[in-house]
Amino acid sequence: MTPFELSVMFFLQMAFILAVCRMTAWLFMKIGQSRVVSEMIAGVLMGPSLMGWLFPEFSAYLFPTESKAILFSVAQLGLVLYMFLIGVEFDVDLIRKRVRSAASISIAGIVAPFLLGGTLAYFIADDPQLFAEKTTSLEAVLFMGAAMAITAFPMLARIIFEQGLTKTSLGTLALAAGSMDDMAAWCVLAVVLASFHSDWSIAFIAIGGGIFFAVVCLTLVRRLLQPMGERVEKSGVISPDMLVFTLMLVMLGAWFTDFIQIYAVFGAFMMGVAMPRGKFAAELHRTMYPLTVALLLPVFFVYSGLNTKIGLVNTPALWALTGAVLLVAIAGKGVACYLAARWSGEPHKEAMGIGTLMNARGLMELIILNIGLERGIIEPTLFTIMVLMAVATTLMATPIFERIYGKKELRTT
Repeated sequence: MTPFELSVMFFLQMAFILAVCRMTAWLFMKIGQSRVVSEMIAGVLMGPSLMGWLFPEFSAYLFPTESKAILFSVAQLGLVLYMFLIGVEFDVDLIRKRVRSAASISIAGIVAPFLLGGTLAYFIADDPQLFAEKTTSLEAVLFMGAAMAITAFPMLARIIFEQGLTKTSLGTLALAAGSMDDMAAWCVLAVVLASFHSDWSIAFIAIGGGIFFAVVCLTLVRRLLQPMGERVEKSGVISPDMLVFTLMLVMLGAWFTDFIQIYAVFGAFMMGVAMPRGKFAAELHRTMYPLTVALLLPVFFVYSGLNTKIGLVNTPALWALTGAVLLVAIAGKGVACYLAARWSGEPHKEAMGIGTLMNARGLMELIILNIGLERGIIEPTLFTIMVLMAVATTLMATPIFERIYGKKELRTT
């Protein structure tokens, strides 16, 4: 296909993606699920698992192989902007008040799923259906451990926001623990990639560069942006020049962390954390959030769905493995984080809420799985099994949380 033909097809793809995501969101919101969950499901439905199976010719026409590079780029842009906005909403001052409890929950939420996932990977590492032939047992153990330890931080933040818990003790504690978990999981992934490429400088550059970037964002960048925040407080609006400058910083942050192989989402999130609070943050959210969530982010779920082939899980042994993966995921995250919260002195109800929120994998799980598939660490069959686990644990989060705390009307934005 020529570039012009690809661009024409892209517009049709976007119209189809938006229509399916909207219909799926309408259905899932009827049963109390958030839009992020519905878009995960929509992505799988538009892939080979359903549409490609029922309407193979239409699927091949709508999503030709040549167009996947464009969809991937748009998906990354949507992901970067969404993680930036999550960072803008992230309240570091609130987290400082709960560092001790958050640290114990985070450690439990990393160590337990890592050990359980790694143990499971040790027994299946030699299966060519699951891991690439060049993936060693150690790399399989590390990757599976990191994938199990990841938390759906954006999803967690969205549930907390939708339930009106942003400034509460529970919300603060869950956000703090989730952010620590994900940073640790990304560091483990850097070690996996370093081993996979037989170049340990990758891990050194990724971890060292990530720490350096975070420090620069939280000190130098934050101070440099403070005058801009003060101007917005006085005027009440962000000027076009300010918005362009902010987006330029986001793109540079995403590029840098991608370059050092921590990946763009970390850079975008840290740039969001560095932004001035108050009116500046509110205006950024008002200006960018609707377009990011409504237009760009759904493309990421669709791109992941195109790589998900439920038909590959076609034997009793593979379905048994899927069940084992789900049990390990729930025990390693939900149960371990609940016990850690209780050990830290949190009441039963709050500990249950934390365990439920931490157990959701959602968006971040899809990111790490896509990296593993693209880098040739895992095979499509294991990718599909892990996506099914991510969908199941994310679907569980809101209903269980509402059962614990009482149902509240979910916002539709």
